[in-house]
Amino acid sequence: MRIPDAVREAATPGPEGAASVENHPTTATAPGARTRSQLQRRKRIVQAAAALASRGGVEAMQMRTVAERAGVALGTLYRYFPSKMDLVVAVVGEEIDLLESSIQRRPPSAPTASGRAVDVLMRATRGLMREPELADALLRSLIMTEVETPFGDRMARLLLRVAGDGLTVELATEDQLTLADSLASVWVHELLEMLRGLRTYDQIQHRIEIVSARLLIDF
Repeated sequence: MRIPDAVREAATPGPEGAASVENHPTTATAPGARTRSQLQRRKRIVQAAAALASRGGVEAMQMRTVAERAGVALGTLYRYFPSKMDLVVAVVGEEIDLLESSIQRRPPSAPTASGRAVDVLMRATRGLMREPELADALLRSLIMTEVETPFGDRMARLLLRVAGDGLTVELATEDQLTLADSLASVWVHELLEMLRGLRTYDQIQHRIEIVSARLLIDF
């Protein structure tokens, strides 16, 4: 899951107090152009972090190395991402963005809530396992970190939407919210087992199908 958060506009200096022309522009720029430039810069940073993590895990995502690879000053990197874990969360967030885009282009066609949920979770599994080292590093970091992450909430919302045929958090019952969240948690656990070599893809799909059929029976 390259799994973005909102761009942090407040300038937050890095530990070395790095500064650059990017932090203090001397010429006026149209708001629209500035926003596009910020988004492009942020995307380069996230892509650089993901590329490093896919080869050496989160340990390889050293802030200075990420800045160099993305072509930005270290101070600029800290302005967007005050800590490494904020950067990890952004990488995971982008993976979820890719999954949501895939679902918009090709919505699950299964006739049951359970079938649609399985479709989404197995698409996410295939996407993550294209780069297993990155997936392992990101999931373990998100589980261990104290940084608040959107990962679980976004997956639960996504499952609600596809299983409930457009159901939103605002319209869902407390039971439906709990069931969607539980299914997302089971999937994360199964994915970690797969990364440890204890599950095959087919085994994960079979187990997710069983759990989804039980949890989403009343959707």
